[in-house]
Amino acid sequence: MQAWANREALQTAIDEGRAVYWSRSRNALWRKGEESGNIQKLVDVYLDCDNDTLCYKVEQIGGIACHTGRESCFFQKFSNDKWEILDPVLKDPSELYGKS
Repeated sequence: MQAWANREALQTAIDEGRAVYWSRSRNALWRKGEESGNIQKLVDVYLDCDNDTLCYKVEQIGGIACHTGRESCFFQKFSNDKWEILDPVLKDPSELYGKS
């Protein structure tokens, strides 16, 4: 998955040992899995050569990273002039988030 982070999110992630991001829509810290239970245990943090992009290496607890109920947020591939869905839904999002 891909998400925003700021200094506070990074420091909180390091302090708590889990993936923490900055939610622009909520204007607040967002702990991955706080609603679904599919948390991301922080394994390592990497910084790119320009010092402007982070990469969290995580252990995905629960096997689902995407809000669509899939293992990954990157489940679509462009092939033969169309988008193809590669990965199945492992759990209905309404079960993950209690919404219909």
